[in-house]
Order: sequence, then C-alpha cells, then structure tokens
Amino acid sequence: MADIVNLRQFKKQKARGDREAQAEQNRALHGRTKAEKQRDRLTIEQAEKFVEAHRRDRRSKDGEPRDDNPQDRKP
Repeated sequence: MADIVNLRQFKKQKARGDREAQAEQNRALHGRTKAEKQRDRLTIEQAEKFVEAHRRDRRSKDGEPRDDNPQDRKP
C-alpha cells in the first residue's frame, strides 16, 4: 500500500528545495571577485571577436556591408 502524503508539507518542502537551488546558483554567479568577472568578460569578448572575424558575410548590425575589409573594396 502507498504511503499517505500531506500535500501541504510536500509543497513546502519542494519550495524550500527550489529556493535553495536558486540561492546556490546566485552564490556561484554573484559571489565572484572583480578579477574573475573581468576575466570572464574578456574571454567572452575574445570569443565574440573571433567569431566575428571568421564570418563569411561581414555585415554590420543594421544589415549594411562593412567597409573595414580592404579586400571587399573595389578599385
């Protein structure tokens, strides 16, 4: 036979677990030093630059072709 479960207590226990998981995630995200945040920001910027530099279609955000590549210029 199945155990009887008090749904009110079950809901409270699940909510506590959810809050604890959120708190753990916040501690990992916000509990970092300034140097760690700068390092992560620099890593992200370098990755974005790398991807942007290796795109085949080099267009700006507004859809216009960029003029920063001398090979694309016509004489």
